[in-house]
Amino acid sequence: MSPDQILDIGREAIWVTMLVGAPSMACALVLGLAIAILQALTQVQEATVAFVPKLLGVALALVLAMPWSLEVLRSFTVSLFGRIAGVPSLP
Repeated sequence: MSPDQILDIGREAIWVTMLVGAPSMACALVLGLAIAILQALTQVQEATVAFVPKLLGVALALVLAMPWSLEVLRSFTVSLFGRIAGVPSLP
């Protein structure tokens, strides 16, 4: 396997990681911003007010994005196994 192929696999792995993590991270970002604005308006600085909604929102985002995330991971795994199968064995 050439260094270029290894770099391509690493680049694709990083891209897949970003794709799979994006829904939960985006949800946490939006909820965190909304909660921060709400806390600034009401001057309620309680840690659980920020933690519990974000936890529930990220869990919901993970559940809703699960089929898509699994398909992305499956296609990457199939592609990776295909590349591994194509590597010639050592004599």
